[in-house]
Amino acid sequence: MKKFWKAAGSRAVRTMAQTAIATMGTSAFMQDINWYLVGSASLLAGIISVLTSIATGLPEVEGEK
Repeated sequence: MKKFWKAAGSRAVRTMAQTAIATMGTSAFMQDINWYLVGSASLLAGIISVLTSIATGLPEVEGEK
């Protein structure tokens, strides 16, 4: 179970980083970035990633106990 949470957390962090980069990329200049939007979208993406991992499982920990 510990390996599952470590893998799910790792996936969630990567998903959050990708979402943050994509959200920041929609602004032309750094001062135009809506940091609230970046943070909330990234957090939501991380939560969805963890829930998806719980619902579907993770191939790297399948069959382990």
